[in-house]
Amino acid sequence: MIAPGTKAPEFKLDSHQNETIQSADLVGKKNQLLVFYPLDFTPT
Repeated sequence: MIAPGTKAPEFKLDSHQNETIQSADLVGKKNQLLVFYPLDFTPT
């Protein structure tokens, strides 16, 4: 379990607008929420 307030590792993701979003670019500018969930339509 990750403790509340623990900093997330650096990451890069492709957006729906075909742009690469880097977590480092958002620090201090936007709030970040990292969510983990099981795949859609799985029994979990």
